[in-house]
Amino acid sequence: MDHIVTLLAQYGLLLVFANVLLAQAGLPLPALPTLIVAGALVRDGQLSLMMVLPVAVVASLMGDLPWYAAGRKAGYRVLRVLCRLSIEPDSCVKQTETIYERWGAPSLLVAKFVPGFSTVAPPVAGAMQLGLSAFLVYSAAGALLWAGAAVALGMVFHAQVDSVIQWLSEMGALAFAVIALAVGFYMAAKWVERWMFIRVLRMARITADELQSLMQSDAPVIILDARSSTARRLDPRRIPGALAVNVTDVAYNIGDVTPDHHIVVYCS
Repeated sequence: MDHIVTLLAQYGLLLVFANVLLAQAGLPLPALPTLIVAGALVRDGQLSLMMVLPVAVVASLMGDLPWYAAGRKAGYRVLRVLCRLSIEPDSCVKQTETIYERWGAPSLLVAKFVPGFSTVAPPVAGAMQLGLSAFLVYSAAGALLWAGAAVALGMVFHAQVDSVIQWLSEMGALAFAVIALAVGFYMAAKWVERWMFIRVLRMARITADELQSLMQSDAPVIILDARSSTARRLDPRRIPGALAVNVTDVAYNIGDVTPDHHIVVYCS
């Protein structure tokens, strides 16, 4: 155990920096376990709290800034790339829009606590043309709250974390296989979640040509634009005749619909 603790104490700050940076850059690597272990090491006197938190905040900002800049330059187009990188369902865009519309820039304070919102919030803030200084302030404060909560959790449960480290130390080289297996399982679960989401979409998907043919026929068709008001403002393109709807209250938006109607929905 002493050997592995020595290694963690020696390279712990580097590990925190790398893990948080890659996670905020969009890669599907959980950073919370690393921060919790860092908290336990802080409690045991192996790491300095005044070093762990600034390192986590700086790494978080370095991961967020490129996506913020991409959002300012490319708008919502960058979200397609980001959602694929983070292996989150495409619904993460819609959830982020809803949260950001309701709370604005202060939503960045809690962004890292909400699955799917953490990596999508920076480009949305950029696309909404939030000023750089405001983005830095809110994003840094949010990173500090997030990292501080994880480190505090590790400090409170340091005995349990030490037991896990002891167990891994006793396993020797097999410990690396266990950690790799856990990370691999996490990534595989995310891929399965996304695959199932896309599979459901494809079962009910209609192509642009099919929709055009449907619109040119005598069949009654209702087209619903389910994008948020923010998305519609940033990208004013729309399908002719589409009705802008609130997905939480579609019935109110479109009124009575007879069973013979075809309903086509599109979003961001």
